Amino acid sequence: MDKDIFILAIESSCDETAAAVVKNGREVCSNVIYSQIALHTEYGGVVPEIASRKHIEKINQVIEQALLEAGQELSGMTAIAVTYGPGLVGPLLVGVSAAKAVSFASGIPLVGVHHIEGHISANFIENKELEPPFMCLVVSGGHSHLVVVKDYGTYEIIGRTRDDAAGEAFDKVARAIGLGYPGGPKIDKISKEGNPGAIHFPRAKVGDAEYDFSFSGLKSAVLNYLNSCQMKGEQVNTANVAASFQKAVIDVLTDHSMAAVKKYGYKKFAIAGGVASNSSLRAAFEEACRKEGITFYHPSPIYCTDNAAMIGTAAYYEYQKGVRHGFDLNAVPNLRLGER
Repeated sequence: MDKDIFILAIESSCDETAAAVVKNGREVCSNVIYSQIALHTEYGGVVPEIASRKHIEKINQVIEQALLEAGQELSGMTAIAVTYGPGLVGPLLVGVSAAKAVSFASGIPLVGVHHIEGHISANFIENKELEPPFMCLVVSGGHSHLVVVKDYGTYEIIGRTRDDAAGEAFDKVARAIGLGYPGGPKIDKISKEGNPGAIHFPRAKVGDAEYDFSFSGLKSAVLNYLNSCQMKGEQVNTANVAASFQKAVIDVLTDHSMAAVKKYGYKKFAIAGGVASNSSLRAAFEEACRKEGITFYHPSPIYCTDNAAMIGTAAYYEYQKGVRHGFDLNAVPNLRLGER
């Protein structure tokens, strides 16, 4: 019988310090996340310098905790995996430096992982039957990608945002209507009290690229609506604004995705990234896929937001292909999907 492959994974691309132990690619033995949300809330967003300092403080603790919870010794690991891009350069460097140090000290091979590949791979954790090829929508604070997953580690981007990512738009609109940071969960929550048809906000189409997204005009429309209400002395119904804005984002994401799935002929569709934990988005895709006879996959919310288990899963398939990194591995903040 083949020997089990255990991967110790590290993720620090933004404001979560995370470590996990993953067995044979799809079994999560531990998944430890130290969230810095409370730290950055008073600033209305992530402050890279503060995030980096907190990562330095916490990184060894989460690694030790991940091994402890998994009931494993470092010597039992097959590989050390780490996110090396994209993300904030300071936070990335903390994770990469820690992973290189652990790899060097233990002699265990090092595997660098693309953060977005990690998000896509999160779908493999709970959906044991899911295998490529399939289509995946990645929606997070920094990315909105419509991706064909041709094979493990092989991707084709067929749609991307031209300006703001969906998660970025959520954060900016949440700030504008006084909800604060982080915007996504707060808009999701208050939208349940609002009427999504109360205000019509635009659904942008990009003329020369039918699967690309644009959310900057939508964000501007919300700001213009708020300014107009203020000038007229009209009271703003925050729940209605949030629900109407969220509906506009979800309509664009589902319409583009379903059009692409039908055109390319895929019968499997997945979502990934922080915004994929939005309950209304999940419900909309559940319904859209059911109508089209497409099997819908999504990770649990804990695997949608930044975590190390998804990095361990992505690393498993890289390791199987023979990918190893040297101690010259560096943080690449603007790393594109599919780049090595």
